[in-house]
Order: sequence, then C-alpha cells, then structure tokens
Amino acid sequence: MRLDQVLTLRRTPGASVLLYLTDRCPVGCAHCSVSARPDSPGPQDLALLGELLDTLATRPGLRAVAVSGGEPFAERRALTLAVDRLHDARLAVVLFTAGHWAGARTPSWIDALLRKAATVFLGVDDYHLARLGRDRLRRAVRAVAGAGSHPVLQVIDRPGRLDLVRALLAEEFGDGWPDHAELYPTAPLATGRGAALFAPPAPRPATAFGPCLAAAAPTVRYDGTVTGCCNESVITGAGPAALRHRTGDAAGLTAALDGFARSPLLRVLATTGPGPLAALPGFGALAGAEHAGICEACWAAHRAVQADPRAAAVLELVAPGGEEVRRCRPSS
Repeated sequence: MRLDQVLTLRRTPGASVLLYLTDRCPVGCAHCSVSARPDSPGPQDLALLGELLDTLATRPGLRAVAVSGGEPFAERRALTLAVDRLHDARLAVVLFTAGHWAGARTPSWIDALLRKAATVFLGVDDYHLARLGRDRLRRAVRAVAGAGSHPVLQVIDRPGRLDLVRALLAEEFGDGWPDHAELYPTAPLATGRGAALFAPPAPRPATAFGPCLAAAAPTVRYDGTVTGCCNESVITGAGPAALRHRTGDAAGLTAALDGFARSPLLRVLATTGPGPLAALPGFGALAGAEHAGICEACWAAHRAVQADPRAAAVLELVAPGGEEVRRCRPSS
C-alpha cells in the first residue's frame, strides 16, 4: 500500500486507527518525541490487548490499523499477536519502526510479520543514522521490500537530508528506486527528548492551519487509553480531557471510538481545520490568540466548547462534511 493510499485512509473518518503498542524503544534517538527508553513501560496484559484487537478486527468501516510506539518490534509477543489478528481480519497493517532489528540476517519472526504488513514506515534521518548506522538502515529497507511490503522512509525535512536518503535508495534499488520505496518528509516535533533539540513552531492564528490529518484517526494505547488523535502528549495525559478516554474492555473501546466518530468538533477539524471556527459564536478565544501548531489550536477549540455553551451549540449545526463551517470562513 503506497503512501497516498495510507494518507487517504488516515483522512477518512472511521477508516483507520493507530495502535500505540508500547512506550519502550531500545534505540534512544536524541529527537524522540515520546522520550522512549529501553526500560519504558510496555504491554503486560496481553488478554486486554487481545480484547482490544478483537474489537478492532470486527469494527465496521475500519480498513487499516497502523502500529507504532515506542518501537513495536521491541515487543515480540504483543506485535505478533497484533499483526496476526489484524491480518487475519483482512485489515491493512501499517508498521512504524526504527529498523534496529536489521542485522546480517533478519530474524524469522520479524520476516513473517513484515510479509503480513501492507506498508512499513522506517525512521531514516540523522538521529537514526547516528544510532544505527547507514548499513543497518539499508538492510532494513531491503528486508521490508524483500518481504513484499512497501517501505516508506520517514525523514525529518532539513537541508540536504532528502538527497542523502535518495542516494541511499539509489544504492539499494538503482535509478528505479521510486518503484520500490517512497520518501515521507516530516517536521521535527519539540516534544519528549525532541524539546531539547527543536524550537516550537512560531505562533500563528487559527486561520493559518488547514485540516488536521490526525483528527479522523483515533489512537488506541496498549493499556486501554483511547485518544481522538495521535498527539503523544494527549496519550500521556496532557491536553483536553475530551480527547482522552480510558477503557478496560471491548465495550469501552467501542464506546470511545463511537464517541470520537460522532464528535462534531473533530469532524470539523478533520475537514476544514480550526480556522473557520474562529468566525463562529463562542470561539472568540480561538480567534483572539495565536497558536504554536495545529494541536494547540485544537486544544483552544476544545476549551471554547467546554467554556461557552454557544460554541457547543453551533457545532451541532455543522454538516457532516463541514459545509456550514466553510460558509462562515472569514473573507481574506
């Protein structure tokens, strides 16, 4: 499954979910947005994880599950359980990994999981190269492609970095490398250990942000925490309480996912972004401030709904596709 297909599913409400499998990672990159360490917590209750997976496997409309962390391949039992169960349910499995496991020979259990994955996102940037080395990352790309999955190399977009990764792919696949792998430029995140490396983005008005890619794809954590997006700070307890629910069984997971699917605010953020909300009654605080990123603007919108009954009422009038909000967009 190619990158544009993955992103289309992620933007489609109800079509995808992110499974946050572990906080643990043995690599320890300096830019890690969740401060994952080898001794960070991971899934201990495999019975709960199995129940969550069964719920996802039978969820109407769900077409893909992305598996992230931390480093999912640090959790052999949990990752095997997840990939096998989701694959058997005919869901597309998308894996995120640093590729630390790519030695001279790929372990057989990892090769078996790669063969069941539709797409594998590999972290390939200065920080992964510094920890793992160029040869290991090349072997990871080779292993993914050799297993029949589609490798997408996720690179922090800084001067010259994309050219270096293109050269790596050309060494591996030749000039026809775009037929075998893709690049996905990303922005650095000033969270976790990354807060010591990267400055937060310059504040901007709500009208500067477009639709939120993550607002249509909830996250399910291994411990039963369910969030309305993939923001790591929300997963670990920050941000609006409305974006986070804790469940311990299938019924609770279903209720949480249904609640996020019905949320008019998340629907607007996914279809139009926060900008048009600034013109609506009750969202004056959103309009009157600048925000360091779309997540901060989203949190401000949630606070407005919590604080002002007019904001909650007007959202109930928003059409499913956000058309009513589009009509309220301020003219430029």
